[in-house]
Amino acid sequence: MTDIAASPPAAITALLLAGGRGSRMGGVDKGLQLFQNQPLAQHALQRLRQQTLPPAQLLINANRHLSEYAAFGAPVWPDAIADFAGPLAGFLAGLDHCETPLLLTVPCDVPYFPLSLCERLAQSLRTQQAEIAMAAALEDGRLRTQPVFCLLRTSLAKSLAHFLESGGRKIDAWTAQHQTVVVAFDAPGDDPRAFANANTIAELRQLEQP
Repeated sequence: MTDIAASPPAAITALLLAGGRGSRMGGVDKGLQLFQNQPLAQHALQRLRQQTLPPAQLLINANRHLSEYAAFGAPVWPDAIADFAGPLAGFLAGLDHCETPLLLTVPCDVPYFPLSLCERLAQSLRTQQAEIAMAAALEDGRLRTQPVFCLLRTSLAKSLAHFLESGGRKIDAWTAQHQTVVVAFDAPGDDPRAFANANTIAELRQLEQP
């Protein structure tokens, strides 16, 4: 019998989600806002390249300023669905252009996401033989899922397309249709700010502080 836990991980493509409206930042393109003197999107791409299990390929989902995103060195794919349909539209853009068995999704506005993110999600997906692995972290003393941090099997593309065509928009409503394992990032040594996101410029400046 094959030892699933010991088998080599499947190749992974990482998708940076930068296709939102940035409404709570006054409508600015969030991924292009500066964090520690570089655009959030560029910072996130560097963090993806530094993963303990580095992705085989990087993609960007963006719906504005496509040439500026392309300058960061990864292919850029906008939503196929109009009017900023939300993160799942970005998921689908990534799944439609992913050439590996697995797709990792990461938002552009969480600058301290774990460098072990890809490896830990992949390990749980493999050992649990799940279709989706989703990160979870402590918030106000409770473990809460972080639904935009997912590792997905690319075979789910048709399911997601059907969900979106039917008017679905909530990540949890779609992932609930599939075998999903929740991976806790609450071990000793995990950064408590790892999944803190910046919805406003003030929050972004606060995250820059040590």
